[in-house]
Amino acid sequence: MPEKDEARAALTRAGLNLIQQGLSIYDSDLKLAVWNPRFRAMFDLPERLASEGADFAETIRCLVERGEYGPVEDVEAAVKSRVAAAQTFQPHYMERERPSGRWISVEGAPLPQGGWVTVYTDITEIKLQESLLRARSEVLSGEVLANAERLAQANRALAATNAALAEAQRELTEMEARTRLTTEMMPAHIAHVGRDLRYTYSNRRLSQVIPGRPTDILGLTGREALGDEVFDKIRPCLMRALEGEASVLEFTAEDSGTRIRSAFTPDRIGAGPINGVYILSMDVTAETQAREALIQTRKRELTAQLTSGLAHDFANLLTVILGLQGRLERLGLPDEGRQLVSATVAAARRGGGLLDQIASISGRRQLQPRPTDLAQVLSDLRLIATPTLPENVGLEIVMPAPIPPVMLDAGALQDAGLNLILNARDAIGACGGQIRLTARAVRATWIEILVEDDGPGFSEAALEHALDPFFTTKAGMGSGLGLSMVYDQIKLAGGTVRLGNRPGGGAAVQLRLPLKPADVPSQPLLVLLVEDDPDIRETVREMLRAEGHAVIEAASADEALSLIDIPGVGLVLSDVNLPGRLSGLDLAERLAARGHPARLRLMTSLPVGDPRRQRAAELAPVLPKPFDAATLAACLGALA
Repeated sequence: MPEKDEARAALTRAGLNLIQQGLSIYDSDLKLAVWNPRFRAMFDLPERLASEGADFAETIRCLVERGEYGPVEDVEAAVKSRVAAAQTFQPHYMERERPSGRWISVEGAPLPQGGWVTVYTDITEIKLQESLLRARSEVLSGEVLANAERLAQANRALAATNAALAEAQRELTEMEARTRLTTEMMPAHIAHVGRDLRYTYSNRRLSQVIPGRPTDILGLTGREALGDEVFDKIRPCLMRALEGEASVLEFTAEDSGTRIRSAFTPDRIGAGPINGVYILSMDVTAETQAREALIQTRKRELTAQLTSGLAHDFANLLTVILGLQGRLERLGLPDEGRQLVSATVAAARRGGGLLDQIASISGRRQLQPRPTDLAQVLSDLRLIATPTLPENVGLEIVMPAPIPPVMLDAGALQDAGLNLILNARDAIGACGGQIRLTARAVRATWIEILVEDDGPGFSEAALEHALDPFFTTKAGMGSGLGLSMVYDQIKLAGGTVRLGNRPGGGAAVQLRLPLKPADVPSQPLLVLLVEDDPDIRETVREMLRAEGHAVIEAASADEALSLIDIPGVGLVLSDVNLPGRLSGLDLAERLAARGHPARLRLMTSLPVGDPRRQRAAELAPVLPKPFDAATLAACLGALA
């Protein structure tokens, strides 16, 4: 046993020995675990019944046989009755007179770990005072005396009840704290709304599930917290839940592009009234992207199975046709005949081209995402597309804000972009106009490619069927496979395609691809971790080591300053609130004043509006608590 634990145990034993009450603690198996000398002396127990592991039933049998509970005809029945009562582990308080004439109170309470604790108090003096009061007081009526005695007894019972309630309150507080910590750690928004659709509970995950929404939403209505667009989508589910119907809804928050799955559960106990709705919401964007890609892959496989046989026979038929036309051409036909042969050969060759395009859709093409500079991909696309455009058609490609390297199949994206540019060129026609391609990031979820043109726009039929294979509006000049190939490539990557018309005229095609940042491995660093809580320090230390970093630790700013000059310290990760005369903010200012080369990150659980957190954000990037290993790795990844 560590020296500190042994000292604490000695203090506990000394305290138990000094109190004037008997105390015993029996575990869940009714075996004696803790007792004090007063317990053994009060009941004159033999040593075997006042030792660790002594059986409760044997102790009761000893007391019954001595007459502790008065005359008993059936000893075993009396023992069984008291053991059965003890096994219920219910709080109890009683007063009884012992055979010696002395009175004791017995106060028992269950323990959260199982078993129960009992305190035995000699109340003979109290009972004697009550008897003297009754015998000597001639002015008080017997009813008043009896009431006084009952009141005294009730007060003692109330004190025991209050102690039990205090323990229950402590356990409830701990349980609420554990529940709160658990909900904060879950990667989901957990909330409760009342019948008025105002939030009565929420963890702090809403802004992570729906970017741009507030974190502190207690007291807000659903519309105030979520915005009109999202609230209008979930309101039918809320109303059904208030009527007793649980449901699950999956929808897209258009402004962020996030795909969300929400479960709505009525708040009702038994057959009682419905008091509100519990809501569990999760960001399933990545899952949806993977699901769409899997569905598209399965559709490809099914299409390939359906078309492979037909394509084989059709290819053979085209081969025969081309061969026969070649023989006819060699027969010396007149001019009109040769023209018919040439037209037939051209049609057959076009059929071969269609077969190649069908194969490109239904084949087993695999995406090859690699770290990609989107700006470079768009620059290359401009070089490829510009020579195909007539002089009266301009091409503008813009990226309003830089996008860091992402995981993309650059070839597939260029094919899709070129298809859309050529379609826009054909739509503009001889009138001339402009084609605009805009690329931007939507939150941290999507890459959006928007291609607009000055042509006539999509017809109603085109808006409905343009993504279908073989649909064309080019009067026999097109195969009808261009947009369907774009759709196929984007869906295979887990993205979406939307067709529309611009308010001022012209078509608009929107592509959205999953924004997956390219993995940039961070270099291993020597990290000085400054955290006063040993449990948090241990957790963060293991997260850092799992990322390959070496770690040295400090529990205060003063200790950190004494370690900062160790050669090789490349990063300081410090809590804002630290014990002692210097805080984490002071540490950051001291390091800045000294010009230390180590980079700095500050951790804190302070709310966003707290002035100390605002000051921390001015000094260094802030890592909000609680955080997981992925969040920490992302924070440190920005160092690369």
